[in-house]
Amino acid sequence: MTTRTDRQSPTLHASDSHDLIRVHGARVNNLKDVSVEIPKRRLTVFTGVSGSGKSSLVFSTIAAESQRMINETYSTFVQGFMPTLARPEVDVLEGLTTAITVDQQRMGADPRSTVGTATDANAMLRILFSRLGKPHIGPPSAYSFNTASVRASGGITVERGAAKTRTVKATFNRTGGMCTRCEGRGSVSDIDLTQLYDDSKSLAEGAFTIPGWKSDSQWTVQVYAQSGFVDPDKPIRAYTKKELQAFLYGEPVKVKVNGVNLTYEGLIPKIQKSFLSKDKEAMQPHIRAFVERAVTFTTCPECDGTRLSEGARSSRIGRISIADACAMEIRNLAEWVRGLDEPSVAPLLTALQQTLDSFEEIGLGYLSLDRPAGTLSGGEAQRVKMVRHLGSSLTDITYVFDEPTIGLHPHDIQRMNNLLLRLRDKGNTVLVVEHKLETIAIADHIVDLGPGAGSEGGTVCFEGTVEGLRAGDTVTGRHFDDRATLKESVRKPTGALEIRGASAHNLRDVDVDIPLGVLTVVTGVAGSGKSSLVHGSVPAGENVVSVDQSPIKGSRRSNPATYTGLLDPIRKAFAKANGVKPALFSANSEGACPTCNGAGVIFTDLGMMAGTSTTCEDCEGKRFDSSVLEYHLGGRDISEVLAMSVAEAEEFFGAGEARTPAAHRVLGHLADVGLGYLRLGQPLTTLSGGERQRLKLATHMTEKGGVYVLDEPTAGLHLADVRQLLGLLDRLVDSGKSVIVVEHHQAVMAHADWIIDLGPGAGHDGGRIVFEGTPADLVADGSTLTGEHLAAYVGA
Repeated sequence: MTTRTDRQSPTLHASDSHDLIRVHGARVNNLKDVSVEIPKRRLTVFTGVSGSGKSSLVFSTIAAESQRMINETYSTFVQGFMPTLARPEVDVLEGLTTAITVDQQRMGADPRSTVGTATDANAMLRILFSRLGKPHIGPPSAYSFNTASVRASGGITVERGAAKTRTVKATFNRTGGMCTRCEGRGSVSDIDLTQLYDDSKSLAEGAFTIPGWKSDSQWTVQVYAQSGFVDPDKPIRAYTKKELQAFLYGEPVKVKVNGVNLTYEGLIPKIQKSFLSKDKEAMQPHIRAFVERAVTFTTCPECDGTRLSEGARSSRIGRISIADACAMEIRNLAEWVRGLDEPSVAPLLTALQQTLDSFEEIGLGYLSLDRPAGTLSGGEAQRVKMVRHLGSSLTDITYVFDEPTIGLHPHDIQRMNNLLLRLRDKGNTVLVVEHKLETIAIADHIVDLGPGAGSEGGTVCFEGTVEGLRAGDTVTGRHFDDRATLKESVRKPTGALEIRGASAHNLRDVDVDIPLGVLTVVTGVAGSGKSSLVHGSVPAGENVVSVDQSPIKGSRRSNPATYTGLLDPIRKAFAKANGVKPALFSANSEGACPTCNGAGVIFTDLGMMAGTSTTCEDCEGKRFDSSVLEYHLGGRDISEVLAMSVAEAEEFFGAGEARTPAAHRVLGHLADVGLGYLRLGQPLTTLSGGERQRLKLATHMTEKGGVYVLDEPTAGLHLADVRQLLGLLDRLVDSGKSVIVVEHHQAVMAHADWIIDLGPGAGHDGGRIVFEGTPADLVADGSTLTGEHLAAYVGA
């Protein structure tokens, strides 16, 4: 008989030595041969000024290589269906684990996407109603607003054995829950015909007023004029009933126009396909203005905005239909689910309960499952994505977060911190890009990048603990204990913007006067109704400039010069100085290098492998044809100007031969928002979230308006950058503007002239004004959550 004895080896097991993620020689974007060692199963926070290289290191290097290596484990056939990822420019990457990225990308604005569909909560709810709903109307698809009911019958041919066929009658029936009137969108569009054409004119006289349809040579116009369905020389108001029906609602049919076969279709369905099927945010400004002017969206009268058919709404569990359940706040829905006692679906109820509780845990209990995904802020979208990871049984995963505290009131940040620590304590590696002190303070390890932004950053300034960072001489360390102070005196308002009976979303008939001529901060916990009050109630017009959180779109051909409109006066200045056309100085037009078509690089598609890009040998990456570079302005060619930083260009276009006031004015705005280090020709795809936010702000500063509405302008900003932002806001107000800021950052609150605090809670617990007054009065009052946190921040 042998006796088993547990003996522990005095030496470390070989598998336990892999406790670090090692990065050596990272050169992605602005990183300058960065080498770091990141401890596994710890919470590591990456800090540094906006544009210092944090996202390049965490997302574009560590997370990207992890994803690429996982993709390579699949067969070549499967890889052909997956996005191809290039290997990051780095010498060594060791110790990687599977990375799950939770970024700030807002969810798609697809009208069919909701909070419920994005998190699988809706799918579980549909199964629940298909099992317990009375009357029973069908399978889970019968409760889905994305599934239409289909019925079909007819003969099908069945082959049996050699050359034996017979026809049998078959029927097909699928029950869906989609409302047939709005097709599951919840709203119907009403098109104003007066915005489409002038009915006093004929088609030959140019009756259409649709953007791009005014030219007689335009193919679309010719299809209507030569279709034979209407008289092109008769005014539209003189059409017969039959002609008007064919003109507005005609079914698609082939017609011959100038010898070419084309499709004729009624004007209304043509407009719906051409304009209404696209994301409005992705449209060009003049097209978007046309859609907003010509189309009004109203709640569907048949389903009352629920998106569901009458059958799906009639099936209930107790007194609750699936439409009622999706319209509830998630915290109330969780209580209702908790009260259901049905052993036959116990596992389903448990899973649904865990998902709904996760929403409440991350501070999103005020949402409802029918909330359109496109209406969520960047911070809300990021936390919704977290829901699927909170209950995961996986361990030894690398979770990568991009500023998870964005959009969170100081009261909610502690809850987020607890979630990050929970993920770490399950044995996961948590990497967080963050600017908020409250989250930096809980880190086990800190990597501080800098010292500056853009070409002045890209190096590791500090690695170590929070205590070491505070004692260190880095930008983050020096500003770690910075605290804004309350103003000794505040500005006096010059007027007021009256809002009466505001009831959008959760607002409860709010009456408030927003003072003009001062810096006003609208604050409150997440979901209290701030954005609903400001964006839903402040009247839009020529005098109001609104800068929201919607992302700026741009390809690798887009850059700060093209996005801000700066390139137009620069091209004209070059053209005037050299006596040639402005189009020559555009890399997307006549001046483009013919070899690379103005891209500066040659892209080679390698099939299922990652494509490669090489610098164009003809233009050497300058993007322009060699003949264009012979033209100069102030001794510089166009490629040299685009290689300048904003600060250099501001000096260049401010005086001398190259003096261009229009360009100098735009460059001044870019410098004002702290983007003096950006190169004019730097691709937008390489900019960080904070840089893009400030680029958008600089663009809107060129607009003439008396009231500026800013939605969380501190998003993505370092502690040092916030101070610069406050100076910019002061300059705007001192120049005679009124500035209204929706914000959670205590430094901005302390700097305000007037504060409007909404609450006291989120969802149906919010929607009321709980305080109006100066920051000093809010601190002295101390009756609201905002007042408590602001008092703690300023040390009152």
